[in-house]
Amino acid sequence: MKRTIKALAIAVGAYVTVVVAFESLVVFMGKRQAEHGIAAGEHWLLITTKDSSGAHDTVVGGVDVDGQLYVAANHWPRGWFDRALANPDVEVTRAGKRASYRAEPVTGVERDRVAARYPLPLPIRLLTGFPPRSFLRLTPA
Repeated sequence: MKRTIKALAIAVGAYVTVVVAFESLVVFMGKRQAEHGIAAGEHWLLITTKDSSGAHDTVVGGVDVDGQLYVAANHWPRGWFDRALANPDVEVTRAGKRASYRAEPVTGVERDRVAARYPLPLPIRLLTGFPPRSFLRLTPA
């Protein structure tokens, strides 16, 4: 029994280490991309959020659903998301164009519809440690 518990503890510890390493790499890459103005790809954009210490640029996943732009918090590190909730006036750079938006949390049926249109594959969910997915609707200001 002790061997089983020890093996299980080692497996859980190894899994947590992989998740922390992956999330740390994602944060590092996102900061580097934001510093260099890189937000390439169909689902990536640069969101600028603000708090008492100033403006913060973060590369995040975005998706259009029925002509409405949404951004997804798909990882445990989500300071950008918390800042957008606290101060919903954000700026978004997408395809080289910068514009002001109002960020609003998405819940209920709307959230389920967006999540269905923007699924995350199981391997990504495993690597990120199954964080809760949250979405913001971005409405032009």
